[in-house]
Amino acid sequence: MTDSEIELRLRRSRQLATLLDGAWLIPGTSWRFGIDALLGLLPVAGDLLSALLGLGIIWQAHKLSAPRSLQLKMLGYIALDFLLGSVPVIGDIADVAFRKNIRNADLLETWVARRNKK
Repeated sequence: MTDSEIELRLRRSRQLATLLDGAWLIPGTSWRFGIDALLGLLPVAGDLLSALLGLGIIWQAHKLSAPRSLQLKMLGYIALDFLLGSVPVIGDIADVAFRKNIRNADLLETWVARRNKK
């Protein structure tokens, strides 16, 4: 895989993470939220759709041949957020505070950076 293909996959992951977790700023705060928080307002279906969209970042990790352990950790963040989302109010707060997609994009970028140092 070429450097430009790797960079494209990382950019797609970051864009998706930003859209899902940090597209808009809550006025008067430093807190950001995205489509994930809005979807979380829809009981069950919203959390399921949010989890499915978050799998896009794991797909990029898979295409970059990230280790299975990293992909499982990323999947764990999605699963945890899905479980938290099933709890009214707590799930809505978790969508804004936990930011699973930003975490997953960070994990992927860190793994690629470490791999490139070797």
